[in-house]
Amino acid sequence: QVQLVESGGGLVQAGGSLRLSCAASGRTFSNHKGWFRQAPGKEREFVAAITGSGGNTNYADSVKGRFTISRDNAKNTVYLQMNSLKPEDTAVYYCAAKLYWSSDKYDYWGQGTQVTVSS
Repeated sequence: QVQLVESGGGLVQAGGSLRLSCAASGRTFSNHKGWFRQAPGKEREFVAAITGSGGNTNYADSVKGRFTISRDNAKNTVYLQMNSLKPEDTAVYYCAAKLYWSSDKYDYWGQGTQVTVSS
């Protein structure tokens, strides 16, 4: 089992920045991590992902150039640095983990952290 706990959400004005953290515990095995988000009334969507080694990342087009995913395996923590935030970035952000990079299926999920961007 892997436990994921997100933190760092909050209220920020448009144009501002936030850094989300995802602390992992349990059988981490340096598994691959992803960030997703779900806005009210919308389906959950992919935001960014990073391999276990941190050597490869990918991003949703909507956040490219504004968000950066990174990880510190010594701390079992993954980060999502969010800059130039827009009101449409408002959502609950979830951290997730998967064993296989090529798989679309994430095996473990956190409880989420709310990000609200005011205009």
